[in-house]
Amino acid sequence: QEQLVESGGGSVQPGGSLRLSCVASGLTLDFYAIGWFRQAPGKEREGIACITFNDAGTMYADSAKGRFTISRDKAKSTIYLEMDSLRPDDTAVYYCAAAPVGVLTLRQSLYDTWGQGTQVTVSS
Repeated sequence: QEQLVESGGGSVQPGGSLRLSCVASGLTLDFYAIGWFRQAPGKEREGIACITFNDAGTMYADSAKGRFTISRDKAKSTIYLEMDSLRPDDTAVYYCAAAPVGVLTLRQSLYDTWGQGTQVTVSS
């Protein structure tokens, strides 16, 4: 069964850091791109970062550049999102998703497996 399970969300003060994890199972990850997306209350879901699992190529949305880092551990079938310098507007539910393509993309229609999400709240 194809499954993605996120963890690592929580509450943090502005300027703080969090590391999200996404553990994948039932997927041949070398053929996948894995993306992190987020949805804030009242807003559309947006793509944050993507990694091609085979060669660890990465791409970032403008909102994540310089603050967020996506990475993967092949042995653990895990994808990480390290988030630094967090701001209140980073508050959202964060999802990881898998696209059966070997290219970097944040086009949501290409992602066919989604995790359940993990809440990130940035507040003083």
